Amino acid sequence: MSSNDIIVSLDIGTSKVRAIIGEMNNGAINIIGVGSADSEGIRKGAIVDIDQTVQSIRNAVEHAERMVGIQISDVYVGIQGNHIALQTNRGVVAVSNEDREIGEEDIERVLQAAKVVALPPEREIINLVPKQYLVDGLEGISDPRGMIGVRLEVEATIVTGTKTAIHNLMRCVEKAGLRISGVILMSLASGVMSLTKDEKSIGTVLTDIGAGSCTIAIYDQGGIAVTSTLPIGGEYVTNDIAYGLRTQSEQAEKIKLKYGCANVQDAADDVRFKVTRMGSNVEKEFSQLDLASIIEPRMQEIFHLIRQEVRRLGYGDKVNGYVLTGGAVSMPGTLALAQAELESSVRIALPDYIGVRDPAFSSGVGMIQYVSKYMGAGGGNSPAKKTPSRKAAPAATTKPGMFERIKSMFNEFI
Repeated sequence: MSSNDIIVSLDIGTSKVRAIIGEMNNGAINIIGVGSADSEGIRKGAIVDIDQTVQSIRNAVEHAERMVGIQISDVYVGIQGNHIALQTNRGVVAVSNEDREIGEEDIERVLQAAKVVALPPEREIINLVPKQYLVDGLEGISDPRGMIGVRLEVEATIVTGTKTAIHNLMRCVEKAGLRISGVILMSLASGVMSLTKDEKSIGTVLTDIGAGSCTIAIYDQGGIAVTSTLPIGGEYVTNDIAYGLRTQSEQAEKIKLKYGCANVQDAADDVRFKVTRMGSNVEKEFSQLDLASIIEPRMQEIFHLIRQEVRRLGYGDKVNGYVLTGGAVSMPGTLALAQAELESSVRIALPDYIGVRDPAFSSGVGMIQYVSKYMGAGGGNSPAKKTPSRKAAPAATTKPGMFERIKSMFNEFI
């Protein structure tokens, strides 16, 4: 198996670190390996302990390696959090070829021109997402390669994050013995996997509800318009169960995964389980209905906060539906509760691949699809490309010109 055919995504979440191995085969993606490990050192989506996070990454990668029987050396890393910001910028260049045919070099130059933007010293560009190209003033062009023109413009969304958050994330991955082929905004990756072209055009809220945080990305007019992160997620549900049943958090998590139901109307009173109470060896019996009465109020609050945040972002009356993903939405009854609370059309997105048919894998699978679609060879529509740190040898999956800005950022830190 050639390493050039392999794409590995690394999703570092609050509850789990997931490594997913995708194999490219004649343009089609096959998921051939999945590794997951409990997250240590992550709180509410942010790294709080480097060494524990490094060990979690190693455990997840080793798990994936054992499944496939290959050694992973290069990964694409997902990033998210409330430090992410979006802004729009334009780039303009003159077409360089004598025959005025637009080529790869022209597209690369116009994307570099769009990255020339004034940023505070603590912020760094993560991705550049072209909205549209313009050739001699003609708008709405998605791929200008091969067209004839004199003036090439691009209107793009620039994704930025704080250098500290990006650096800490990359430091963890490198300390785990891996080379970074690229850093990708999770909301962009999830959008590739979860949303249709029409959903991106008409105004859709993509909501990734994880363990420690809830990431909201609003897509409008074909691309990502705004993103926000709420510090609430599935962990809060687990804490409520632990408090309500007076048991350990670890046992509460297992009970939630096995018997949890987000909607009281869908819960069964005859499904029963026993819980060891904290501070004693006595077991007490509860029903799924008892459990749902604890879970439902917290899930209602999460959806209420999501709707409130969408309004705050100025899209209260502009969205035509919600798409849910993330580990917390796999609980039975979530869809019905979300439809009632959000008062809109809602669906749950999950990857259509064997072994990862779970909303928790949406971001990881989405990263692989994103790389194959936008970061492939000659990808004129590719986002901001950066080069791995100078410590790393060129990655097998790295393409020319990959991630120059992260290289310059690393030179400041090293």
